[in-house]
Amino acid sequence: MITDIPRQDEILQKPHRIEKDLLGYLAVPEEAYYGVQTQRALENFVLTGVPLAHFPKLILGLAMVKKAAASANFDTGHLEAKHLEAIHYACDCLINGQYHDQFVVDMIQGGAGTSTNMNANEVIANIGLEYLGYAKGAYEHLHPNNHVNMSQSTNDAYPTAIRVGLQLSHAELVDSLALLQGAFASKRDEFHDVIKMGRTQLQDAVPMTLGQEFGAYATTLGEDIERIAGMYDLLREVNLGGTAIGTGINADPQYANLAVAHLSNVCGHPMRLAADLIEATSDMGAFVLFSGMTKRLAIKLSKICNDLRLLSSGPRTGFNEINLPAQQPGSSIMPGKVNPVIPEAVNQVAYQVVGNDMAITMAAENGQLQLNVMEPLIAYKILESMRLLRRAMDMLRERCVVGITANRERCLELVNQSIGLITALNPYIGYDNATRIARTALETGKGVLELVREEGLIDDALLEEILKPENMVNPRRIMR
Repeated sequence: MITDIPRQDEILQKPHRIEKDLLGYLAVPEEAYYGVQTQRALENFVLTGVPLAHFPKLILGLAMVKKAAASANFDTGHLEAKHLEAIHYACDCLINGQYHDQFVVDMIQGGAGTSTNMNANEVIANIGLEYLGYAKGAYEHLHPNNHVNMSQSTNDAYPTAIRVGLQLSHAELVDSLALLQGAFASKRDEFHDVIKMGRTQLQDAVPMTLGQEFGAYATTLGEDIERIAGMYDLLREVNLGGTAIGTGINADPQYANLAVAHLSNVCGHPMRLAADLIEATSDMGAFVLFSGMTKRLAIKLSKICNDLRLLSSGPRTGFNEINLPAQQPGSSIMPGKVNPVIPEAVNQVAYQVVGNDMAITMAAENGQLQLNVMEPLIAYKILESMRLLRRAMDMLRERCVVGITANRERCLELVNQSIGLITALNPYIGYDNATRIARTALETGKGVLELVREEGLIDDALLEEILKPENMVNPRRIMR
């Protein structure tokens, strides 16, 4: 994180170079691969302390877009071979993980992402200049705007790079989700014979197995594997070639199709050119929908973690039906206390993702006319949500779910004590009798089975058959 931005007087006291832009001259650290426009943004936007480098997949997306654009410009005869070679070299360095520390601009910035785009253009230009044998800043030989940004605007290059970055992050998110779903499925099988009470409104309901409970978690997460994987297609449509507002000004007529074809080859994902580039330049609908899916997943994870915390509560005065792996002492004052810290952390991640989704929603709504200037916030929050969810799911799986054990005796004890057992007897003794037995049990503290036996409402053989675990947790033909 960037927390201490050097002032111009501090830069001037160290080795530096002077660069010029629209607003005049500015000192840039000599070792920096970024240039004057990045330096201005670095000084202007001291907000989150989270630089572009915090999200490597976004940098890869930027490099892939610039590499594809250079290839398309060469194909149309507008970019010389030596410039193509230098840009390709620089982009490949970035794709291979080099120079990421040079992406220093804050994730939240004014200008609809211009600072991000120029950070990429300047870094690529200066890497390319050194490759060609020139000093950093010798832009007459390879220019950030004239060559690296040729046929592009921030307004098409930046959102395209975001989509590529999301695609590259997307597979990791789906993989983490699939692994977590598998961990719950394993617990479903492990706990298939652990009889327990199900609950509704936090009150006793009817018997089930702990395996059924964990199986439901596996199923609900499995649904989102399919849906999040399906979001991939949303990210394929790009407006690369639309330049400033989607009209394609300053781009060769063949450029857009060539650039998208090259981008598909570079990133390894089939991209497609939007049918309406003006619409695609201003519309943030794909990001809103994708963010909504991350929120949906976050809500599911948080609900599951709430359940895990309840089921493990105690150990003496709570449900105590399962044991979560102990990860750390739980109190600075209460000896022996161990808290469900992993589910608690996942809950907090979920709340952050919900907040991110709201920020994305408002940013998408607040774009005006032909461009949405809030794209930096959209990019930041979507990438953050994906990273947080991936890390949270890995943590939950590795440090909690795989180590969960069942308190079998405690589960059975609660079933035998529960008034909810009366529901299983209802078809045999009738609703009125069942209601009366339940009320008497509550008033006297006697067990439901004890009262049924006292009144001789069901013979022992039938009662034993009804109360077999496999008969209480699955549909079955009623035996009269």
